[in-house]
Amino acid sequence: MKFLDQAKIHIRSGNGGAGAVSFRREKFIPFGGPDGGDGGKGGDVWIEAADGLNTLIDYRYQQHFKAQTGGHGMGQNRHGADGESVVLRVPTGTQVLEEDKETLLADLDKAGMRVLLARGGNGGFGNAHFKSSVNQAPRHANPGLEGEERTLWLRLKLIADAGLIGLPNAGKSTFLRSVSSAMPKVADYPFTTLHPNLGVVTIGHGERFIMADLPGLIEGAAEGTGLGTRFLGHAERCVALVHLIDITQDSPLEAYRTVRHELEVYGEGLDEKPEMIALNKIDALPAEEAEAKRAAFAGAIGKDVRLVSGVSGAGVRELVNEIAAMLRERRIEETEESEPQDDWTP
Repeated sequence: MKFLDQAKIHIRSGNGGAGAVSFRREKFIPFGGPDGGDGGKGGDVWIEAADGLNTLIDYRYQQHFKAQTGGHGMGQNRHGADGESVVLRVPTGTQVLEEDKETLLADLDKAGMRVLLARGGNGGFGNAHFKSSVNQAPRHANPGLEGEERTLWLRLKLIADAGLIGLPNAGKSTFLRSVSSAMPKVADYPFTTLHPNLGVVTIGHGERFIMADLPGLIEGAAEGTGLGTRFLGHAERCVALVHLIDITQDSPLEAYRTVRHELEVYGEGLDEKPEMIALNKIDALPAEEAEAKRAAFAGAIGKDVRLVSGVSGAGVRELVNEIAAMLRERRIEETEESEPQDDWTP
């Protein structure tokens, strides 16, 4: 299935049905009076976050969605039926933006979350609604109210526990292949990954987490260079970041600083997320040289640095276990923060 994380849609809620002008005319009933029914309400347009979806490809081939018009009122006090609503099912993590692509209307970050995008018009009153002691034979009814029409943008930000970041050709796709059953494209040229890939990493005893392989970042990505901000947005949803760096390149330290700079410039709290740093492709170097590079790199940035190889599997399982432990701690912290604090004392 083709990945699509951005789509433009046009929606319109249903018009309300018109009220009816009618009078009861039956034999032996000389004063029947007005009996025109009300019109039905127009259908609404809803959007709902659904499990099992990870792309907006459905909205690539259909962009226009219109809810049903309400039924018109009829004689004998028969009201029109309400119009059928439209429900747009999107992946969890989808944002709804105004046509300007800046004003956020809804952020569907939880499965099952449902938001009203356009309300259907109310049905018009029939002439039976207007009868009174001074107006016993009203000959007018209200038309239904028109529905709402809007143009919106849908933007998907994938929800993953850990996100793989780094320069192009850092070995992120190979690493994801080695720890999950995902099959992202792997090749010996940069920008092999053109869209995010998700993989489920199993630790054991039923414990698992979702890892996202994000397209490579380059200098100026925060301003839109290369694949730009379009895919940096997916990192916003990740609980933690795993920064992979090619140990065989000339300056791993410069590569690290380039990516960190782009995270800081982009903002949205990316530079504050928990980060694990690993030098990848150690299978291409002697063990002593790899360890020396790791020690020098760790001393330069003042952080812990791991050695891994997505090809040989060296250090991969240890890194995955560290990620799982960190995610466990984060979930405990979030649970404690969400629990209400009872400060009451007798």
